[in-house]
Amino acid sequence: MMNEVELDSLIKLLDDPDAEVFQHVEQKLITMGPAVITRLESVWEQSFDMLLQARIENLIHKIQFEDVLQELELWKLSGSFDLLQGLIIVNKYQYPDMDEQKVINQIEAIKRDAWLEMIYSMSAVEKVRLLNNIIYNAHGFSGNTSNYHDPQNSYIGQVLETRKGNPILLACIYSIIAQKLDIPIYGVNLPKHFILAYTEDHTPVENKHGILFYINAFNRGQIFGRHDVIAFLKQLNLSPSDNFIMPCSNLDIIARVLRNLVAAYSQASNASKTEEINRMLDLVS
Repeated sequence: MMNEVELDSLIKLLDDPDAEVFQHVEQKLITMGPAVITRLESVWEQSFDMLLQARIENLIHKIQFEDVLQELELWKLSGSFDLLQGLIIVNKYQYPDMDEQKVINQIEAIKRDAWLEMIYSMSAVEKVRLLNNIIYNAHGFSGNTSNYHDPQNSYIGQVLETRKGNPILLACIYSIIAQKLDIPIYGVNLPKHFILAYTEDHTPVENKHGILFYINAFNRGQIFGRHDVIAFLKQLNLSPSDNFIMPCSNLDIIARVLRNLVAAYSQASNASKTEEINRMLDLVS
């Protein structure tokens, strides 16, 4: 249990003019973890000292960021089986106070709507048409073509709220819902794009030949074939290796989401966020 007296003593030293003292206190508070944030917020609210407020804001961010790094590492070490959880951890970087259950409930609501209309005897193409109708028509999801490079397109909480996202986040939502309905649809790490593959069974990474067709989640679930993927790769002067045409792992997907964020924050000249996202990327790469 945390020593409240020790905590208050440390917080009182946060405005110490000696940089060495401040750094020692800051490091000590960071090691205490998220449990100290409520107390720090209370001190911030009661203070009129701009230096102290700025130091508390920075400290709270550092504590929350360390927590995100730990969660991401644990997710990876535990097998990275739950893609939704990986996306939620990434979301916590920008929105540390997010309501995790709200995101889960929003996904479940879309899944339920599709499940109510699902017929067991449907073909693969019919199932995709049903998913397309639910995701794009009933729930109004679409690609954010007007603000394509906005970092908000890579945070699942924001995409579920605005119903707009980039190719990878729309594909993630699509595949998560499909897999919850026992439909074998998985992400494919195509260069310059991110698409989905409808496979013959539920062993996406090991299964080298059983892809029925591909799906473009950014273009309202458009179905296309292997020859289209190969033609796209030829335009990029790339050979059709398994890395580009076969389903990828959840770890690969989260790494791709983080790379998109690095690009978005670099473009916005946000050096601190670029550096932090790169630290997250190092953990999963």
